[in-house]
Amino acid sequence: MSVRYEDYEKILHIGIRLSTETDRNHMLAAILESGMEITGCDAGTLYLYEDNRLVFRLMKTLSMGIDRGSDAEPIDDMPPVPMMEQNVCSYAAIHRETVNIPDVYDNSRFDFSGPRRYDSLTGYRTKSQLVVPIENNENELIGVLQLINALDAEGSVIAFDRQYEIIIRSLASMAAIELTNLSYMEALKTQIYSFAEALTTAMEGRTPYNALHTRNVRRYVCLLADHINMLHERGECEEHIDASDKEQLMLATLVHDIGKMVVPLSIMNKATRLEADMEKIEERFRLLKALYRIDLLEGRLTETACGEALKELDEELEFVRRIDRIDYVDDEAYAHVCELAEKKHIDGEGVELPYLTEREIACLSIRSGTLTAEERREMENHVVMTSRILDKVQFYPGFSKVPGWVGAHHEYLDGSGYPNHLQGDELDFETRLLTVVDIYDALAATDRPYKEPIPQEKALGILRDMARQGKLDGRLVEWLGQALADERER
Repeated sequence: MSVRYEDYEKILHIGIRLSTETDRNHMLAAILESGMEITGCDAGTLYLYEDNRLVFRLMKTLSMGIDRGSDAEPIDDMPPVPMMEQNVCSYAAIHRETVNIPDVYDNSRFDFSGPRRYDSLTGYRTKSQLVVPIENNENELIGVLQLINALDAEGSVIAFDRQYEIIIRSLASMAAIELTNLSYMEALKTQIYSFAEALTTAMEGRTPYNALHTRNVRRYVCLLADHINMLHERGECEEHIDASDKEQLMLATLVHDIGKMVVPLSIMNKATRLEADMEKIEERFRLLKALYRIDLLEGRLTETACGEALKELDEELEFVRRIDRIDYVDDEAYAHVCELAEKKHIDGEGVELPYLTEREIACLSIRSGTLTAEERREMENHVVMTSRILDKVQFYPGFSKVPGWVGAHHEYLDGSGYPNHLQGDELDFETRLLTVVDIYDALAATDRPYKEPIPQEKALGILRDMARQGKLDGRLVEWLGQALADERER
């Protein structure tokens, strides 16, 4: 069967297909399938060159319904072919030559005992073979394409037309270049991921809980993305996260908090409102007690008044200790803090000693959490620093969305987030997803030095409240709840 014009058209279309394929397994399958389609043969094997051997990667035999390796599973029961010239595939690889054999049973040049044993076991008859080395434009051997049993129009086995040698060699060359390019891209991805992992390790050295947060967010993002794709496959949602976007999301989770490397640890790890200032307050209250006793001794206070002052100091100190550690300061407690802020001791010479300093008052006035407004601004600035750091990284196009998603993961749909107060359609679906997961882990984390962990259902309840307020995407909150429930049941 001679080469037709349609065969040249096929090779052009195959070239386009290979140049746009980003999945290695799909590309390997396309190489074998394309070679079989162009030559009209019944079977084929694709070997990859690894550790000075040819490893079985794909095997197809149409007449017997054999299709192995297409699911990326290794073909472990077939031993690799050693690089010895008596093996036809090895010969083609060693000498970088195309080998065309009309009938392997009539060929004494190569050792075909393997195909003969296979035929005796399966009832198949291996006859014609076209064996082509796969090498890239840098003369590096990638593998070998072996095509078996060319068929004529009636389905009879014939020899491979010699004109196909140049076409399949061209296919192998194109495939090798695209495989090499894909390897370069995979190496680049690996390098970027390793850079991100190194930054996570650096953060872990500063504060272990933040590195664990990064890993948790990555796990939850993967869990939620897979759940969304499952819903999409079932026709229950329009959203779908393809392999490229999921890959970018995974990288985004690794780098979303790298700006925290410049946040002082005194803020990052602030477990209570006052931290070390609590010791200063206790020391000051002991001094205040001594001053009131001096007032008693010098006749400026009666014994009763002194006793009341000392009792009040004990009560106020206990109040300060309690406020220092509670999660939320209500209106009544806040009013008491304001009253305490006005209290001071005045000695006989008119020297004033306030019960609390301005910083201590600011810390005790924090309604929720442990950070003052100034400390919170410094903490929130980590998002800006993250964006600045990522701006210095030359992301290749496959990761181009990462900086934008990361820089906006503290924004809310109603514009009340930070740092740029983006809202609504300004926030990508993936950014919204990252935001929901980031907040969930911040609530449910068990290792934060400044808060007690919140049970899963309560954390989801808080997210639902934020969704009702228009801050979060309610669908993502519900899908996260479903994904976590499914995980518990597994």
